[in-house]
Amino acid sequence: MGKSAADAGAAVLLHGDLDILIVEARCLPNMDIMSERMRRCFACGGGGGGGKGGQPTAAADPHQRGRSSAAKKIITSDPYVSVCLAGATVAQTRVIPNSENPRWDEHFRVEVAHAVPHLEFLVKDNDVFGAQLIGVTAVPVERVAAGELIKGWFPIDGQYSNPLKPKPELHFSIQYQPIEENPLYKYGVGVGPPYPGVPNAYFPLRRGGSVTLYQDAHVVDGNLPKIEIDGGRIYEHSNCWEDICHAIVEAHHFVYMVGWSIYHPVQLVREPTKPLPGGTPSTLGELLKGRAHEGVRVVMLIWDDKTSHDKFLLKTDGVMHTHDEETRKFFKHSGVHCVLVPRYASNKLSIFKQQVVGTLFTHHQKCVIVDSQAVGNNRKITAFIGGLDLCDGRYDTPEHRLFKDLDTVFKKDIHNPTFPVNSYGPRQPWHDLHCKVEGPAAYDILTNFEQRFRKAKKWKVSLKKVASWHHDALIKLNRMSWIVSPTTGEANAHVCDEQDPENWHVQVFRSIDSGSVKGFPKLVQEAESQNLVCAKNLKIDKSIHSAYVKAISAGADNLIPMELALKIASKIRAKERFVVYIVVPMWPEGIPNTAPVQQILFWQGQTMSMMYKIVADALQSQGLLEAHPQDYLNFYCLGKRELAGEGSSPSSLSNDTSSLRAAQKLRRFMIYVHSKGMIVDDEYVIIGSANINQRSMEGSRDTEIAMGAYQPHYKWAGNTDPPRGQVHGYRMSLWAEHLGAVEECFRLPETEECVRRVNEMAEENWQRYVSPDMAETKGHLLRYPIQVGKDGRVGPLPRHECFPDVGGKVLGTPTSLPNALTT
Repeated sequence: MGKSAADAGAAVLLHGDLDILIVEARCLPNMDIMSERMRRCFACGGGGGGGKGGQPTAAADPHQRGRSSAAKKIITSDPYVSVCLAGATVAQTRVIPNSENPRWDEHFRVEVAHAVPHLEFLVKDNDVFGAQLIGVTAVPVERVAAGELIKGWFPIDGQYSNPLKPKPELHFSIQYQPIEENPLYKYGVGVGPPYPGVPNAYFPLRRGGSVTLYQDAHVVDGNLPKIEIDGGRIYEHSNCWEDICHAIVEAHHFVYMVGWSIYHPVQLVREPTKPLPGGTPSTLGELLKGRAHEGVRVVMLIWDDKTSHDKFLLKTDGVMHTHDEETRKFFKHSGVHCVLVPRYASNKLSIFKQQVVGTLFTHHQKCVIVDSQAVGNNRKITAFIGGLDLCDGRYDTPEHRLFKDLDTVFKKDIHNPTFPVNSYGPRQPWHDLHCKVEGPAAYDILTNFEQRFRKAKKWKVSLKKVASWHHDALIKLNRMSWIVSPTTGEANAHVCDEQDPENWHVQVFRSIDSGSVKGFPKLVQEAESQNLVCAKNLKIDKSIHSAYVKAISAGADNLIPMELALKIASKIRAKERFVVYIVVPMWPEGIPNTAPVQQILFWQGQTMSMMYKIVADALQSQGLLEAHPQDYLNFYCLGKRELAGEGSSPSSLSNDTSSLRAAQKLRRFMIYVHSKGMIVDDEYVIIGSANINQRSMEGSRDTEIAMGAYQPHYKWAGNTDPPRGQVHGYRMSLWAEHLGAVEECFRLPETEECVRRVNEMAEENWQRYVSPDMAETKGHLLRYPIQVGKDGRVGPLPRHECFPDVGGKVLGTPTSLPNALTT
């Protein structure tokens, strides 16, 4: 105990949960003594005082308060503790100001999947410009892995200048529980009546709900084959943007919207499958203005990109081209409350950290919340969440057209950040996932909106703007008895009976911190009781990460890729089939050879290598020398080749030798995968706005929202046959879109036959995509252009080290950009 990092032994994998209690520290050194001496030198008469950041401090002796100004003031360290595994901070206490004997009493339950030689407790002194290390307590991993309760006072190793002062110590307890011993992961989804869903989440599992699953913004009739589900029924494809449009039209009282980007000229309905009322405006902006004019309360929260401006002498689109200033200006003198919300950091953070958060990170949630028809004359809450922003470039169908219908369906909406605007294409096709939630969980999504709005309202209050914020723009739902609510009992908001086979159980998850919402408790113990993570001076809801980990286990700080690989390895050792199919963009949105995109691709390549190495090692340890890691784990991307034909734009080519000319000549381009979701065992689905990276999962970077859901009548537990409910139909429908067919083996995706068949089709599509001859792909699924060896090593695909037409290394290149920007 108390070993330094230099004394590290062999690394041991910790895969499970750590239960950590950080109690207190004693005899910490004064890290601010130098700054205090300088302050005294410049203080007039030695009587001026103040703590760090100008805050007053307590007298050394409380009985001396009120006496002469010569009374001594305590200026000392502002300590906090970070718990680190292999450089990743997995837990962090709050800051205790001006204390050499701080007491925290903070409890953490941490999911881990880290190979480490020791676990470190770093005691630091917080300062307005950053933090200074006081010392480290290191616990050998062998002792942690044994599962014993480690408890007591332990020395803090550091360099201390006062040999007469007692050595500093830290009081904590820690206990490790391997994943194999956690009963939470031993059984499937929904086992037993008291099944809690994802534990330790801010929002609990809600029953009696309804979920509609969407693929892409719209599904044109006849685009996809029929999918059979339980009872011989046919899976019904729903139309996301059309349903959102009808929900806005049919709202009686309110329409609340949250977006990374919301663009007023967007047309939600372009290829209608059901009629809208006569006179319905064609654009989103005019529709919302009209509803507000009719008395519906319309409130929008849109991320305020700091790089976009629309002032007298300064007009810029912003780095991300979100149109935030255009949308604000459009709604300025209307009844629509359009609020631009910067990603402000909590003022409890250091000045440097506040600038990093405010500049690099965003509000990334996408929600539409309306009141809708319930039973009888009552109203209920309906919420739409997922990956689709209501802005330009997002409308698409499973056909994913490149050149067709650019003058009709996609008129004035040809979005392709890789190339300059070109009216002849290719447009960048857009694949996304979204969902509609009704029932008690919809009220949790409404709660998220209300918490965010009240925080935005707080930021907006200023001398110039008090008049516009003198009243709360939100509807007082508790005054409307005809809007059903779960406040008096969850069953009041049920939209489905528990015995109904189409009943859903839904849980809402978030990545968000107290800098973005109003309503999180200030006291640590109260925050812990609401399942919030306390990190330094922030309260964080990071339940999206927990949801993915649990779904995988039952599944750096982001453990999801590691959990997937470890799950495969555990199944290999158990001699059970388990397969993971991962679809990613061919390259991140933008120009592939630019520094940010190359660094993202580099980290993605490193993640792939880590995952394949774990799988390969598991195969070797079991003597499966003929098996290949890609029998268990595969990465794919989506692409399209579109032959010239009816509905295509004129075959005009760019006049230079650019990548645009090549893409036009060969009539091919990637389909951008913007979807953020996971389907597990055809019984559980997660859909939201969060990417599988540190930005989205940490909780203190981008703000995100997601939902996890299952149908209790269609799960593995208690059934002999595989689930064949809506989740199965959704997964098969997505496969039909990507593979251009429905084959019987697709119904059992874990089998070797299915893996081989999907890989054959993806390889064939890749060869068609890169061929100099015109050959249309069958579906859109392509192998990701990497080569994986039996030993798990990942390298570039021979002759395809760079992306076709557009260039840029497939496995990326490290750059000097900060990791916070690209991870």
